[in-house]
Amino acid sequence: QVQLVESGGGLVQAGGSLRLSCAASGSRFSANPMGWYRQAPGKQRELVATITSSGITNYADNVKGRFTISRDNAKNTIDLQMNSLKPEDTAVYYCYARILMATYWGPGTQVTVSS
Repeated sequence: QVQLVESGGGLVQAGGSLRLSCAASGSRFSANPMGWYRQAPGKQRELVATITSSGITNYADNVKGRFTISRDNAKNTIDLQMNSLKPEDTAVYYCYARILMATYWGPGTQVTVSS
C-alpha cells in the first residue's frame, strides 16, 4: 500500500523557518513527480512546489525565493525548506506523489505562522 506521511509542521513566528519532510513508502517513487500543496482555511488547495524525478523544480510565485523543494530518491523522501515565513503561509501542507493516473496524498501537517 502507498503511504505518504508529512512531518515538521508547527508554530513559527513571521520571518522564521520550518523544514517539512514527506516519507513515502509502498511503491517506488524515484521516477515519479512529487510535490507539495497547501490549503488555508476557506480556500482551495494551491500548488506550492513540484519536483520531477530528475530534480527539476517549480514554485508558486508567492513562495519563489523563500521555499526550496528537494528529494532523496534513495530514501523516498521529499523536503520543503521554508524560509522567511509569512502569516499568509499558514495552511495545512500536503505531500503528493503521482503514479500513472493516480495521485496519492499524505494526511497533511499544519503550519502556523504568527505575526
